[in-house]
This record gives sequence, structure tokens and C-alpha cells, in this order.
Amino acid sequence: MRLTVVGNPGNRRVSMFSDAVLAAGLPRPEVLPWCDVLTGAAPPPAGTLVRVDSPGEDARVDRLLRRSATVARHGELVGLADAYAGLVDGMARVAAGGATLLNPPEDVAVLCDKRRCHARLAAAGVPVPDALPQVGGYAELRSAMAQAGWGRVFVKPAHGSSAAGVIALAVGTGRVQAVTTIEHTPEALFNSLRLRRYTDEAEVAAIVDRLAPEGLHVERWLPKTGIGDRVVDLRVLVIAGRPHQVVVRSARGPLTNLHLGNARGDLDEVRRAAGARQWSAAMETCERVAACFPDSLHVGVDLMFLLGWRRHAVAEVNAFGDLLPGVLVDGRDSYAAQVHALTEGGWRPGQTRTVPPEVVGCGA
Repeated sequence: MRLTVVGNPGNRRVSMFSDAVLAAGLPRPEVLPWCDVLTGAAPPPAGTLVRVDSPGEDARVDRLLRRSATVARHGELVGLADAYAGLVDGMARVAAGGATLLNPPEDVAVLCDKRRCHARLAAAGVPVPDALPQVGGYAELRSAMAQAGWGRVFVKPAHGSSAAGVIALAVGTGRVQAVTTIEHTPEALFNSLRLRRYTDEAEVAAIVDRLAPEGLHVERWLPKTGIGDRVVDLRVLVIAGRPHQVVVRSARGPLTNLHLGNARGDLDEVRRAAGARQWSAAMETCERVAACFPDSLHVGVDLMFLLGWRRHAVAEVNAFGDLLPGVLVDGRDSYAAQVHALTEGGWRPGQTRTVPPEVVGCGA
């Protein structure tokens, strides 16, 4: 078995996956830099299995993805649609060389477009928050919220990731509050690792209006359940169609992403609170999500239990959501589990349920 990784050399994901491949007794995978893919310098070898990693966190790759259509300063929320188009085009170049991708371009194109992903899940009967029709700015957003009778929504860039540009918006009589990672300056919007609260409606409107040209996806803000004084949700990594690693994300605010300084919660405590029946139903939902992308080796499902633990919903699905260091199932981390699915399970695209049940589980 020959494996190639498309990624940024030195990236943690690339290193961890390569280590897992070597530990399985396979040759070290070739690393094909994203820069080479995007410039056409080196196509992947035909006949190999190719893992494509996130192209993020590299300034040159970012410029190549955008095709120089926009010049962004570090962290600036601009050109997100351009970067998405560059990602889809780059993956198509990889596939055109005759290699087999572990997550194909067609799936990644849907997973990295929140509007298309939401529509696919909803059509498959997966529980997701209701969404508004496309809005072109703050005035349209408020009008659509009023028509739907919603006072709280999540406003998300259609092509964003890692909570970049996400706004948790609550409105009421004479008040507006937006919780977001966005730093608003007179010149531009920047993503940051610090949550901010905006209560001036004119400023909130300016932020939304600046984001809108990139494309927005707006969902109803559903009340998550909590443990103690924190709300919780889950990142469930589904490999070869079955839930594997599960991480509890806990926060005192509406955005639970761990890189924002939030904490990992206690998985056993969440399972006890949910109860066996509701936990099983939630994991079955994650399997249904994966079945919407049958040619993908893995997907990262963000799942939330709602107040009372009797219902759950899928907030997002991630194409590159498998960086879960230290989370072991049957002694394997997320990358070793994927290699195991390829070697012992014999997984190939379109065969998501070939992994024997005894190698599947959830852990933290």
C-alpha cells in the first residue's frame, strides 16, 4: 500500500499521520506540499492512496488559494470564497492525476460550504438547526429573523472554519448582542482568538454587511444542554462510517471551540447525563452523517444535545476535523485508527462499513 499526503511540510497533522503509517509497518508516506499542488509543480503519483490535509496556516499557500484575487493581512476575514474555490480546484488537480483520495474533492466541496452541507444533511433527515434563506446584509438578516420569529441565530461565513467569523447574535426589544471572534476595525475585519461582545447595533450591522459578500449561512440558535455552569457539545470523529474518537467541548459562552481557550469536558459524565438510549441515538446520527459522504474515510461531526438531553442536532461537519491529540480508542489515536481502517479493515471509497465492529468504540 502506497500513501501520499498533500499538506504543508512540518504541519502537525502531517507528522502525526506519517507516524501512524510507519507504526503500522508501512513505508513513510510521500509528502506533497500544497504549494506544489497549486502551482502544478508536482502531481501525486498515480495509483497511490492520497490523504489531503487542511491547507491552512501557511501564508504562501493562502495567497495561492486565493489566486491573488485578494491580498489579506494576517487574520483578515476577506477572500474566503476565493480560498474555497482554490481549495476545490487544488483537490481536483490531485484527483486528475489518477490517485485515489481518502476524502474526495466532491465531498470536501460540500463539507467546506456550510450551505450545501446543511442542505445535504437536511435532505437525508439528519437533525440540523433550521436555516434562513440566503441574506445579503444586516437589514435582510433582521427582516428574515422577524419573519421566522427568531430572536437568536448563528451567523456563519459560508466557507469559514474554526469559528472564524462566526457571530452568535441575540436581538430583542431595544437590544442587540453579538458574541464573536471578529475584531472590527475601521479598515477591515480580523479573526482573533479572543471572544468579543458587541452591543452597538450600528457596529453589529457594519460587521455583518462586511461579511455578507463572502456568503453567509444563518442558523437558528438552539439551546445546548450543559454540565454545571458550562454548555457542552461534542466533536465526534467518524472513521469508515463508525464513531471513533469523541471529545467533549465545554464553554461558558456560545462558542465551544477548544482553540478559543475552552476546556475538554468529561466524556463519561456526558454519557451518563444523556443516558444509554439518547447516547446511542446521537451516535447513530453521526453514522447517518457519514453515510451522506460514503467515499470519505473520515468526517468530524459537531453534535449538540439540547436542553433536557432528549434531543440532539448536528451543528457542522468538518472535512479536516481529525486533529484530536491524546484521545485514544483501543490504544489508537485518530490517525492510527484511520490507518487501521485502511489496513485491517480494508476500507476503500464507497465501502464505509467494512471495519469490523470489534475495532470501533468511543473514548477520551
